[in-house]
Amino acid sequence: MRRCLLLCVALMLVAGVALPVALAAEGLTEFSVVDLEVGTGALARDGMQVELNYTGWLYDANAPDHHGAKIDSSYEHGQTIAFTLGEGKVIAGWDKGIKGMRVGGRRTLLIPPRLGYRGRRVGKVVPPNASLMFDIELVSVH
Repeated sequence: MRRCLLLCVALMLVAGVALPVALAAEGLTEFSVVDLEVGTGALARDGMQVELNYTGWLYDANAPDHHGAKIDSSYEHGQTIAFTLGEGKVIAGWDKGIKGMRVGGRRTLLIPPRLGYRGRRVGKVVPPNASLMFDIELVSVH
């Protein structure tokens, strides 16, 4: 049932239809994962070093693809990011959303403020209590 729901959400993303996720007036209230491509490599688990590429945006419910202002992208830096999964070194939405991915997989994470930066402003782009959207590509796990 859950796999069917995720497939439907992925199809709606491709079709440009609004995502069926819980929204507050200002953004997301529920965490969601959409697998764009399921990888075939090693499985990412807590305690493992993961290496990935990402692009992040502020979530914009009014944009056709829900991409608001771009936050950051490893592609623009020309290098991946690596960290130990489950140690809280990144936002909670990343720890939660990357766990269970397989190397080679691509996934979109829809992250409400409580699993993102919460009430903190980050740089000039991310306001307090921002809903976030990240496209993740898992490159390796060790």
